[in-house]
Amino acid sequence: MSETDGVTGAVHRRPTVIVGVDGSDVSREVLVHALVAAARRDADLEVVCSVSVELYYLGGAPLAILDVDRIRDDVHGRVRALIDEVRADADVSAVPGVPDVGMRLVVSERPPAPELVDRSRDALLMVVGSRGRGAGRSALLGSVALHCATNAACPVVVVHHSAVAATRPPRVVVGVDGSQGSRVALAAAIEEAARLDAAVEVVCTYQRTDYWTDLSSVVVPSVEQIRERVTSEAGELVSAVIAGSGRRGTDVPEIRIEVHEGPAGEVLPRQSRGADLLVVGSRGRGAFRALLLGSIALHCAMHAPCPVMVVRPVGDRSGAGRSEPALAGS
Repeated sequence: MSETDGVTGAVHRRPTVIVGVDGSDVSREVLVHALVAAARRDADLEVVCSVSVELYYLGGAPLAILDVDRIRDDVHGRVRALIDEVRADADVSAVPGVPDVGMRLVVSERPPAPELVDRSRDALLMVVGSRGRGAGRSALLGSVALHCATNAACPVVVVHHSAVAATRPPRVVVGVDGSQGSRVALAAAIEEAARLDAAVEVVCTYQRTDYWTDLSSVVVPSVEQIRERVTSEAGELVSAVIAGSGRRGTDVPEIRIEVHEGPAGEVLPRQSRGADLLVVGSRGRGAFRALLLGSIALHCAMHAPCPVMVVRPVGDRSGAGRSEPALAGS
């Protein structure tokens, strides 16, 4: 493994944001998002790329492979050039704190997914692209992004190539469903909105059920009653999260509650169009909550037209390290 400290500035013992780059089309957007996220957290940035080499055996002997050192040096040079290009971007460098972000470039010979997950143990945040250049790039969600969103010990932001440009005023969307994960997801969304000077759009969904029964005594609540109950419960959750955040008065971002009919996996990506960020949790209250990555979180990570932050529920130890925040997952 090769590590270069101070690629574009001295690295101090500050918190760290991890970003994975691989030379794919989305790498520049991923790096920009990570650099700005690090600046807003008073953190440094660790840029990780992989030159994993696989040995293929033929007739009991490994085939000759290319000069690994040469490949590593080439990758190092390309990523450093990308870093310099991003640093030189006037719009990026104008973001407060960006010039102070120390950067470390790590060129690893391990596969990217386990390398990134291992490094997530001590990170505030990880940023990856929705697809890469490897064998899994044709999947709906790249294999590295899926592995990291499922196993990382810190929140993971999945950045899509050519996502819909964020509109103004800035907006952070978060889904809630009444689960404990929703509380942590909402807290994460409020923190992100405060960093972005953005409003928080709390999205709740409901679906009406048709009861096939001969019982005449079944009472189904009206749409108005459902919406009132969902709005009331969301309001109570918002109040509780704000009370626990220590924020008061002008420190609290503007928070709006939106109630929509339909599956959360469809509503959240639609509502996040033009948003700066969609926050989802790795699990929620639905039937698929036992999956490693909740079905709604997975759907949003695949289809949302903006960057998606996947956060883990409190007490969830399925990741690589410490437990971290989550949403209205599956």
